[in-house]
Amino acid sequence: MAPGTSPVPPIGEADLHVHSTVSDGTVAPADLLAEAAEAGIPAIALTDHDSTAGWAEASAAVPGTGVALIPGMELSTREGFTSVHLLAYLIDPLNEALLAETARIRESRLTRAEEIVRRISTDYDLTWDDVLAQAAEGATIGRPHIADALVARGHVADRSAAFAGILHHSSVYAQPHYAPDPLTAVRLVRAAGGVPVLAHPGTRGVERLLPEERLARLVDAGLFGLEVDHPENRAAAKPRLRQLADRFGLVVTGSSDYHGAGKQNRLGEHRTPPEIVARIVAEATGSQPVLP
Repeated sequence: MAPGTSPVPPIGEADLHVHSTVSDGTVAPADLLAEAAEAGIPAIALTDHDSTAGWAEASAAVPGTGVALIPGMELSTREGFTSVHLLAYLIDPLNEALLAETARIRESRLTRAEEIVRRISTDYDLTWDDVLAQAAEGATIGRPHIADALVARGHVADRSAAFAGILHHSSVYAQPHYAPDPLTAVRLVRAAGGVPVLAHPGTRGVERLLPEERLARLVDAGLFGLEVDHPENRAAAKPRLRQLADRFGLVVTGSSDYHGAGKQNRLGEHRTPPEIVARIVAEATGSQPVLP
């Protein structure tokens, strides 16, 4: 907590991984607060990809909902050829180093998306305007918007089908984008006063977890937790993740990774206990939750 600030009152349990139309969700930031209120969720973290652009709208929607907002971001990183995501809670949104890095990531995402569409258009009727039509103004455009454009054109049934085929990472249309390595990202988040938690680290199964020696380096740099209770973490990986959390003194979080209609994940289907939420808030110096 920043020096001179008062302790934050207890927030309750929280869904610590939620996306809006600022990145690849289908629900506007303000409407996420209304949905959380209807679902009886005490708090949510807005964690759009590489962007804090939804914070202001979400914060303004908090009063009267009974739902607390934990401002955050999901930062793109890359370990070799593997994409690794880092949840960054309560960062300083004006931190210059983090702003520069996220701007670089978003620009690379944009040029990557344009190249993917160019490649796809050689075999399918798809244009860049089709993709833009699927994104909210100012959104960080990425593969989910291309997937939505493919659905709208009738080339695939839904986002899942697009990612299983045309947009699969091994597809001939695939194209990587720039992202820092996880160690650099953890250091950036800490320097911005934020609290870094490794997002859905078990989606590829127990045999594809981040190597223990690499995890140890992230912990030394300031990694605070592992997102274990996530709908896409494989069941066999969760016990090992809990063991690693115990060994390295990391907190274990739970969240939905809600994207509205963009995924089948349900808002609040996994949540983080109040005592862990309180530890994350107490650890942060970059910003504070917005209370109802």
